[in-house]
Amino acid sequence: MDMKKGLSKIFLPDEESWLHHANPWSIWTRFATLPFIVLAVWSRVWLGWYCLIPIVILVVWVVVNPRLFAKPTSFDNWGAKAVLGERVYITDKDAASLEKHKLPILILNGLQTIGGLILIYGLWDLNIYLTLHGMSFVYLAKMWFLDRMVWLYEDSQ
Repeated sequence: MDMKKGLSKIFLPDEESWLHHANPWSIWTRFATLPFIVLAVWSRVWLGWYCLIPIVILVVWVVVNPRLFAKPTSFDNWGAKAVLGERVYITDKDAASLEKHKLPILILNGLQTIGGLILIYGLWDLNIYLTLHGMSFVYLAKMWFLDRMVWLYEDSQ
C-alpha cells in the first residue's frame, strides 16, 4: 500500500466518506484549515506547550470533517469533481484514464511537498516570509492538483 492510499484510509476510509467529502461545505471548510494550523503552530511563541490544544483540535477537525456533512444533492460542481477525481486516482491506479495524468500529478505532488517543506522550515524558524511563501506554494500547487483531479474525473466518466 502506498502512502497516499494509507492516508486515504485514515481520512476517508470508505466510499461513503468520499461521497460526504464531496459536499462543498466539507471541501472548502477543510481546505481553509491550513492557515489555522499555521497560526496554531506559530502560537507556541505565546502559548508554549498549550499550543498543542488548538493543534489537536485542528487535526481532529481534518479527520472528522469528511464525515460531518451530508452527501451533496449534486456532484456536478468543481469541488465535488476534484474529490471524486482524487478517489479515482487513489483507488484505481490502473485506470486507462489515469495514464496521461500520472506525470503532472507526480510533479504537482512534488511541488506540494516542496511548499510543505518551506512552510515547515518557516514555522520551525519563526520566519514569517518563509511561512507565508510555503503556505502560498502549498495552496497554489494544491489548487492546480485539484484542477487536475477534475480533469481526471471527467476523463474517467
